[in-house]
Amino acid sequence: MPVPGTSALVVELPAAEGLLDAARTVNPALVRPGLPPHVTALYPFLPAAQLTPEVDAAVAALAAEHRAVDVRLTELVVSAGFVAAAAPALQPLADAVGGRWPDVAPYGGRFGPQPPAHLTVAMGATEAETRAVATAAAELLPVTGRAGALRLVVLTESGWQLRLTAPLGNSSGATHSRRR
Repeated sequence: MPVPGTSALVVELPAAEGLLDAARTVNPALVRPGLPPHVTALYPFLPAAQLTPEVDAAVAALAAEHRAVDVRLTELVVSAGFVAAAAPALQPLADAVGGRWPDVAPYGGRFGPQPPAHLTVAMGATEAETRAVATAAAELLPVTGRAGALRLVVLTESGWQLRLTAPLGNSSGATHSRRR
């Protein structure tokens, strides 16, 4: 479980909300609270204390190098207690983020140096819950959403807070959250 001060780089996909709703219907605890549907580019990212204007600029520059893309979720990845939708259209961005910060192991190294890009639908499910979520989510596929920005979020005592929105393919449009 993440602790306050943890950060992540994510790409929101609001069009996939129905997939998370399907998991919530089975058991609300299967969906991590505080973030909309998203594909993680790098988690955990840097500790909040290491997030500087230079890091923000590097995130914005990296995002500017990648075009906005339509992400089509067509395939589920199901394993013990876990259901996700594969997001191969975002693999180049996730790989570039990992290449820019090679000393930050995605998911603490649990899934190798370049884990497949995916949208987590449910985590921590029982075997029966996993089957139920997978069945319900499969009925909703395909889902297509526009990936338009890389977002830097930080976990605080009150939940995940947006620090930076860096538009994909736009070198001058990064915006900072007012909450710091």
